[in-house]
Amino acid sequence: MSDSIKKETKLDVKPDEQHLLLDHAYDDIQELNHPLPSWWNVTWGITIVFAIGYFVYYQFMKGPTLRDEFNQEYSKIVAIQEEFRIQNSAFNQEYYAGITSDDGVTKGAVVYENNCLPCHNENGKGDIGPNLTDDHWLIAKSTPETIYDVVFNGSEANGMPAWAELLTKDEIYQAVAYVSTFKNTFVKGGKEPQGIKIED
Repeated sequence: MSDSIKKETKLDVKPDEQHLLLDHAYDDIQELNHPLPSWWNVTWGITIVFAIGYFVYYQFMKGPTLRDEFNQEYSKIVAIQEEFRIQNSAFNQEYYAGITSDDGVTKGAVVYENNCLPCHNENGKGDIGPNLTDDHWLIAKSTPETIYDVVFNGSEANGMPAWAELLTKDEIYQAVAYVSTFKNTFVKGGKEPQGIKIED
């Protein structure tokens, strides 16, 4: 190796680093062994201990499986839904009045468009679901309280989902407020009447 290259690769070791110099060299390259900080080594050791405990707990003891954890979380959701159903299954006329006076119909139009449109078509004229603009009703009796019951609880026999599981309390009342505006509007091109004719 030429003197110029040796000069360039000569290791400049400070006096306080002499003890870190490793006792080997490859191609005249020498290394200093700077140890990792103690906090890093402690953290690394803790993670190993934790990993061993974690493995033993979930593999050989009674640690819950992913399915167990899912069932636990799902049971909480079901309990919340059931509590909501119990508290809100009955139509509240006073609450409904507050919804209708607080721009509820306009908001209900958005709820209807996002959730009800595929089955009941625009303006409620019916498609898969019945026409909501005529004077015939399959389940409800054209009043807000009976419409609320159908929206809230659904009707499995008629393919109507229970929206209490998907919508908030306000959204359900808003949807009822909007659907109530369809009554006897007899939108052109609407689906043929279904159910029983309801006299005013």
